[in-house]
Amino acid sequence: MIQKLPAPNRQTYLGKGKLEELVHKKSSAAYDILLFDDELSPMQQENLEKALRVKIIDRVALILDIFASRARTREGKLQVELAQHQYLLPRLAGQWSHLERLGGGIGTRGPGESQLETDRRLIRRRIEKLKDLLESVRRHRELYRQRRRRNGVAIAALVGYTNSGKSTLLNALSQAGVLAEDKLFATLDPTTRQLYLPGGTRLLLTDTVGFIHKLPPDIVEAFRATLEELQEATMLFHVVDITSRNATEQNEVVDEILNSLGLQHKPRITVLNKIDSLLPRDREWDEAQAIEYLSGMQGLQKDIVLISATRRWGLKNLMSVAARMLAEMPDSPAVSENEDAL
Repeated sequence: MIQKLPAPNRQTYLGKGKLEELVHKKSSAAYDILLFDDELSPMQQENLEKALRVKIIDRVALILDIFASRARTREGKLQVELAQHQYLLPRLAGQWSHLERLGGGIGTRGPGESQLETDRRLIRRRIEKLKDLLESVRRHRELYRQRRRRNGVAIAALVGYTNSGKSTLLNALSQAGVLAEDKLFATLDPTTRQLYLPGGTRLLLTDTVGFIHKLPPDIVEAFRATLEELQEATMLFHVVDITSRNATEQNEVVDEILNSLGLQHKPRITVLNKIDSLLPRDREWDEAQAIEYLSGMQGLQKDIVLISATRRWGLKNLMSVAARMLAEMPDSPAVSENEDAL
């Protein structure tokens, strides 16, 4: 169901007519869950549940649920739990409204209110504990970053909209063995692997969590320790699913998040992935033919690279562009003694 409004209703998100329509649909559609593609305020969620008497899930809750199913490392699980607790805390009142009605007379506290206060206190304690644990992770990461800075190692961070193929590219470049599936946020935890550019310069390549439209600030904050890897990167590989119908909008989302993190001026290579899906099916294509054909159609700038991570097309060109970009930087990392190249 879609409704066009100048702004969402502050009480119920939907307008009165649409809400009544949803109530009437319940008898025919027999739904028991409603998913809203937006973040609901605690008041909106509570009022919707009262009016519709079904489980209400908003965009943030769904993203957090997906995150929780994807987290594998201790850090990832801590980040997800922190975001979940921060999401739950302002919504506790609705969870206990049925008990508040059991309260006594004037000047007394009902069991619901006391239980609500107890739960809030426990959640606040857990939030502080999680923040302390993640701060410890952040300090541990900072030690690694200091060592990298002392050694002058170049770092490239893979960024992009979720499901754009970042993990597949990391695997193709470094045989990292990272989970790469056709799923949202299949890789939640950052992974770093080492490789060598043409000419022998050592490069650390880091995969990061995928971005998504309307990513709530609390989630971005919860993943601060992970996103700090982007701050330290020498350059960014912005991986784009060129086959997506929403590629333009997804690029804008990535730009907005990078801007919010103060990374808009970070050197960047735009990596157009999944080019094999754009080729005509009336013939067989090899790497050189495919890139020549599509390069002519795209009119590419020098910092835009065509690849197919699954077929390993365009990877040598990507590494050559990265090597050139590094060489042009004022503080270019020194060539490693290991002259092995991709």
